[in-house]
Amino acid sequence: MVERLSLAPTTVSELGKPLSMSLAAVVQHVQVLEACGLVRSQKIGRSRMCTLNRELLGEAEQWIAHRRTAVGRRMDRLEQALQHQSTNEEES
Repeated sequence: MVERLSLAPTTVSELGKPLSMSLAAVVQHVQVLEACGLVRSQKIGRSRMCTLNRELLGEAEQWIAHRRTAVGRRMDRLEQALQHQSTNEEES
């Protein structure tokens, strides 16, 4: 859904068309995205138009990049510790 909305604003119905889920499930997904601020929607006639909040998406990307860096450092330390442990076991 987020990928689709990154292309252009679209209706809830259009969001659900390529997905193998009911319209009610699509609405629930959109509500979750709205609750976290990633998607905005407004009623236009009989349709609900959804728009991606690109500003918040950018913040999410920065957060993910930061977490990826932190996890990478932890994995490097774990690898070093395991190598050290393995070397000590071989020497014993």
